[in-house]
Amino acid sequence: MQKRDKRKINNTTFNTMKTLQKLTWALTAVAAFLFLGNGTANAQQKLGYINSQELLSAMPETDSVQTKVVNLSKELEEQFTAMRNEYSTKAQDLANNLSTLSETIRKQKEKDLFDLQTRLEEFQQSAQQEIQSKQLEWIKPVMEKAQGAIAKVAKEQGMTAVFDLTSGALAYYNEAQMVNLLPLVKQSLGIK
Repeated sequence: MQKRDKRKINNTTFNTMKTLQKLTWALTAVAAFLFLGNGTANAQQKLGYINSQELLSAMPETDSVQTKVVNLSKELEEQFTAMRNEYSTKAQDLANNLSTLSETIRKQKEKDLFDLQTRLEEFQQSAQQEIQSKQLEWIKPVMEKAQGAIAKVAKEQGMTAVFDLTSGALAYYNEAQMVNLLPLVKQSLGIK
């Protein structure tokens, strides 16, 4: 029953996030159209869109990053497996010899086992953090290259704005053709 409830909660959360993402994209699009409506009447406004996730997936550099992440994951998994095997061996040894050990030796072996378990947990957390950190470090230049290419093509095509379908945000905008409403909205709200 609990698993079903968790799945239901996860599905509800996922659906809510998707709805919020669509709403954000829609509001961004409406805002862009409102901005464009306030622009110069003589200039033709061009809007574009891109799926940056699809672009990143198509870039060969992404495969290289994925390979690095897989290799790092395997290396860390091998180390974790070795530590887990050591723990299992020591736990089995303690269980097999429990009746023949003196209390002092038994307590020491239990402490060693507890310490090893703590190291295992710490290693697992540290490994997950390292994988995430390295993945971000390795993907950042690929994302910057993609963003640069989007901006270059958008400028070449005379785009006013390019929406990213993945995030619902603007991937590029021509600042000269857009109006920043922040000062006007702040003034409207009486905020200095």
